[in-house]
Amino acid sequence: MINAAVGRPRINGMEATYFFDPACPFTWNTSRWLVTVAAERGVTLRWRAFSLSILNGGNTPAQYKPMMDASSRALRLVEALRADNRHDDIAVFYTELGTRTFEAEAPLSDEIVEQAAEAAGISDAKTVLDDAAWDQNVRESHEFAFGSAGPDIGSPVLLIEGAERGVHGPIIKGVPEREEALAIWDATVPLARSRTFFELKRGRQ
Repeated sequence: MINAAVGRPRINGMEATYFFDPACPFTWNTSRWLVTVAAERGVTLRWRAFSLSILNGGNTPAQYKPMMDASSRALRLVEALRADNRHDDIAVFYTELGTRTFEAEAPLSDEIVEQAAEAAGISDAKTVLDDAAWDQNVRESHEFAFGSAGPDIGSPVLLIEGAERGVHGPIIKGVPEREEALAIWDATVPLARSRTFFELKRGRQ
């Protein structure tokens, strides 16, 4: 279908999986863009874990370790909810996390993770947050995402229905207004589905 107002194709009705680390601010920006687009384009969102701690081989600078440890606990809950197909609960949990961290300009912490889970209405969340058995699920999700879009990538990874591989990003410095958000989506989908395209990049300022 062609949007006559702007002369670009509209990309409607599909599934997209978003692999994310809740400690990453750029990942948060992209997630808010994606949520906006999903409502407009009829996209069904799935949420999965991407671990920057795993990506960095556990070599986290001391000042960031509490934040990354909290992120690892949060990702346990993400994968536990995903195993029950509770993607809407993951979306609410991530929104509560981002609101308490990036929107409030506060570092991610164990306390914030537990508060976000409670605010999202997830019962018995602490049991999962403290259960290291879920770390294997997190690793499997991370490795799937990395294998889909890597190498030389980080969080987030977006895997769009109809695409053979995922993409890292799109990386945005803020959440765009509606028209720009939709334009980015309508450009991202065909690029992600292309078998020949692999990179479009410019330096950060």
